[in-house]
Amino acid sequence: MEKDKVNLNIRQSIRTDLAIEARENIDSKEVDGVKTIQKDYKSCTITHVEILNENGSETLGKPIGNYITIESTKMRENDIESHEDIIKKCSEYIKKLIDMNDVKPKNTLVVGLGNRYVTPDALGPKTVSKVLVTRHIMDTVSDDINGSVSPVCAVSPGVMGVTGIETGDIIKGITERIKPDLIIAIDALAARRFSRINATIQMSDIGIIPGAGVGNKRMALNKETLGVPVIAIGVPTVVDAGTLVNDTMDRILGQMIEYAEEGTDIYKTLQSLDHEEKYKLITDILTPYAENMFVTPKEVDAVIDRLSNIIGNAINISLHDGITTEDINRYKY
Repeated sequence: MEKDKVNLNIRQSIRTDLAIEARENIDSKEVDGVKTIQKDYKSCTITHVEILNENGSETLGKPIGNYITIESTKMRENDIESHEDIIKKCSEYIKKLIDMNDVKPKNTLVVGLGNRYVTPDALGPKTVSKVLVTRHIMDTVSDDINGSVSPVCAVSPGVMGVTGIETGDIIKGITERIKPDLIIAIDALAARRFSRINATIQMSDIGIIPGAGVGNKRMALNKETLGVPVIAIGVPTVVDAGTLVNDTMDRILGQMIEYAEEGTDIYKTLQSLDHEEKYKLITDILTPYAENMFVTPKEVDAVIDRLSNIIGNAINISLHDGITTEDINRYKY
């Protein structure tokens, strides 16, 4: 029992913002309070992790709520056909999250979190630039298209290191002033597996803590702090150095096990290595030399542009009834 507690603590200390990875870190096929559904599509795989109670929350280290993950390596590539399909799926699940929380948004605030001057952290600000904002023109929109668009406003508040103001305080002030029915927050995340970097979109209805993925937690943006339902959309754009070293060692050890003779001492030793304990050992060794080091792919500039376009257009389709997948290119500016 004591060992199980230690292993659980190690798993929860592994730096990831993704509920799907938190679920994968649990050895049990069934977890009380956690429901997982996975569906495979032509262009992507979608996994819905629902945390139902306190036991599930404690086991996964995530708040109670819905976590929807869209995975596809096509997000990194300039594959227009796949991107259109992912946009369609993403918009469908944003609508599902809105319906699950019994929200009928008549005034939506889109928030782009992150630092626009640091490319891996610029997902939020770049996505906001792709969102069709209409709140300021609703009084002048003609009657024939008035039902096709909804009041949407957007803001990119920057980071406290640049503004000197807590991001949560900025959003709270704006929320109290304009009184939105719904907030959609976009931010860059951190992942446990390098294969998911820039290839995963996570959507959840539990809000978000800016900077949590890189160990720089700020005020939470959720219904409890803002009084408004918050849908969080994020993409893992970085991975910590410990994860990168650990994944590399996994591949090396996997090759060693493959060539080691079954039944020998070296084979048994390699097989007995616990994945999570090994990760903890690596992070301890790296401290303090690389404890704050994060890694991102070299083509991150182009990929962030593609991802912001996917998420921005998915938000446009989900919030404006008159906009379809076929219309999205008409609204670029």
